[in-house]
Amino acid sequence: MSKKTHTEKITRKDAIKKMGKYAALTAVGTFVILNPLKAQSTSPPDAGGNPFD
Repeated sequence: MSKKTHTEKITRKDAIKKMGKYAALTAVGTFVILNPLKAQSTSPPDAGGNPFD
């Protein structure tokens, strides 16, 4: 099996730009998934009432 060599090189500045884009995308995705207001609104209604009544 032959190894593929990746000869395209980028500068440190370009690498930091790319990392910043991925970090921003990850932050937005995490916020959307873990947003407590949205999680509250999508949770199912109280299924059985208070079991201690």
